[in-house]
Amino acid sequence: MKILIVEDEPKTGDYLRQGLREAGFVVELARNGPDGLHMGLEGGCDLLILDVMLPGMDGWRVLESLRRQGQQMPVLFLSARDQVQDRVKGLELGADDYLVKPFSFAELLARVRSMLRRGRSALEASTLQVADLELDLLRRRVTRAGRRIDLTAKEFGLLELLLRRRGEVLPRALIASQVWDMNFDSDTNVIEVAVRRLRAKVDDGFEPRLIQTVRGMGYVLEEPR
Repeated sequence: MKILIVEDEPKTGDYLRQGLREAGFVVELARNGPDGLHMGLEGGCDLLILDVMLPGMDGWRVLESLRRQGQQMPVLFLSARDQVQDRVKGLELGADDYLVKPFSFAELLARVRSMLRRGRSALEASTLQVADLELDLLRRRVTRAGRRIDLTAKEFGLLELLLRRRGEVLPRALIASQVWDMNFDSDTNVIEVAVRRLRAKVDDGFEPRLIQTVRGMGYVLEEPR
């Protein structure tokens, strides 16, 4: 597991790097905000330990930029700012935890391990997959056989429903209520058109075909046996 520390106090940064390396982690250290942002955007980081008061760019702005550009690694703010409003601001910006200096390394290590466990669980829960079709709930991305598939918001919602209920025949009325939040009208062809468009994007040009029509009943997404 790789941890990025963004800390401008030399003693604190070196202390954290040494302690976390001894605990078995791969550790990188940035000494200012811009470097921390650059290293965070490079990816491959499993957790970020971030100071608030940093030269060049403060920790608030670093976190805002990372989240805005899709980086979802767990973030632990480590700061001497101990006011309630500071802790609240950090959490509202998207941090997962906030630890006030001075701190116990044992407590920091326990929090890091807990955050990494939660992060792994969340990552596993955020991906739905059947065959070579993968839907990433966090990044709102769909790929098949490694190729990116662009979907509208409704198409994404429809595919998510089919994947969550894979192997189950879903009636048109259920799809209408779950994806369109409306009562099903037998005179409308909204569902049929949406499924046809989704199938064209997800199945055309790929094998096997995953979205099937069960005549008189509805639709099912499953990998053919």
